[in-house]
Amino acid sequence: MKLSLVLLILGTLAAGSASGDPPKTLRVVETVEIKAPLEKVWATVKDFDGLSKWHPAFSGDELVSGSNGKVGAVRKLTIKDGPILIERLIAFDDAHHAYRYRIVKSPLPLAHYSSTITVRPGKAGMTEVTWSGTYQRKNTSDNPPEAESDAGTVKLVKGVYRGGLDNLKKMLEG
Repeated sequence: MKLSLVLLILGTLAAGSASGDPPKTLRVVETVEIKAPLEKVWATVKDFDGLSKWHPAFSGDELVSGSNGKVGAVRKLTIKDGPILIERLIAFDDAHHAYRYRIVKSPLPLAHYSSTITVRPGKAGMTEVTWSGTYQRKNTSDNPPEAESDAGTVKLVKGVYRGGLDNLKKMLEG
């Protein structure tokens, strides 16, 4: 009798600890090929305070500390419907046409978000822009609402990346 009680308690504790696992790290990668010279594409993309110039979802982008292209710079992004994100530049490589940043403060259902944008030579005179990010969902419950689930946050981030990359292509090729 004692052994079965111990096994029941251990089984209950094991089931409880499994449901308390933190959300997994998710990764999203989107790429676009643009028929424009690499230097022209990089000149548009590299400005840490210039995202609102080529991404249609943002109405404002301003540096609130630091300098453009310098690690540690902090930008305030305003989404068109009003919410604000704060992001910090954590790596910048002008020679290799890449930078990395992380979200410091955001209303989005994401935690531990870090993203990289790279611009590289593509095929036959094309330039390839890749926007990738890793994060966890903010809602750690086992059954979050759809928009806060793994699938929902992947859809959100893919949509943000695609919206920006597709508009960048349209701008630079048009």
